[in-house]
Amino acid sequence: MLMLILAALLWVGVHVGIAGTALRGTIVARLGEAGFRIAFSLASVVTIALLVLAWRAAPTTPLWSAPDWLRWILALAMLPGFVLFVASLRGNPTAMGGEGLIGAEPRGIQRITRHPMLWSFAIWAAVHMLGNGDTAGLVFFGAFLVTAVAGMPSIDAKLAARQPDTWARLAAATSIVPFGAIAAGRNRLVLAEIGWVPPVLGLAAWAALLHLHGSLFGVPAVIPG
Repeated sequence: MLMLILAALLWVGVHVGIAGTALRGTIVARLGEAGFRIAFSLASVVTIALLVLAWRAAPTTPLWSAPDWLRWILALAMLPGFVLFVASLRGNPTAMGGEGLIGAEPRGIQRITRHPMLWSFAIWAAVHMLGNGDTAGLVFFGAFLVTAVAGMPSIDAKLAARQPDTWARLAAATSIVPFGAIAAGRNRLVLAEIGWVPPVLGLAAWAALLHLHGSLFGVPAVIPG
């Protein structure tokens, strides 16, 4: 379990302690932007490999067993996660740490939340923490949940520092919390801008993984009635 905890801390440290702090600027000054991205990508691959290996080898203690009705709720909760992920791949200005921020007004999924990809990861991690209910699972999936949740304000801070004018426009019309800006009257939902691709592909991917979860990961997502 100690190795799993250390691997989880390393993962969070790389993604929050480096990418989300002033240390990033120091490394970029030495390696350049391209050099930093290469080094960061390699560090991400190494740390996630270590995290997965440590999780598989770690002893674990069951803390609770998710009842069948909760497993169905958790499975349904994954559907918006899939849709958010697919939608985030289409012109997401806050992807890649915000370097791709566009000059146009927020559109599509950005009207709902400016961090759709991180929300998809957060939903995935939280669902699996609740569904697994064991100590090793809490540490493993908790590392991803912490990274996703902490990454949202971290990216916002970087955008505010690098592109203050554009950030001011984005912040005024969007929110971290899904539908927050819409509920506050600062934006509106325009389903046509999102299109049919994210919900259809998200639904298809969700249904496929729901069906194949047991074969792929050894544990069915839901227990058939």
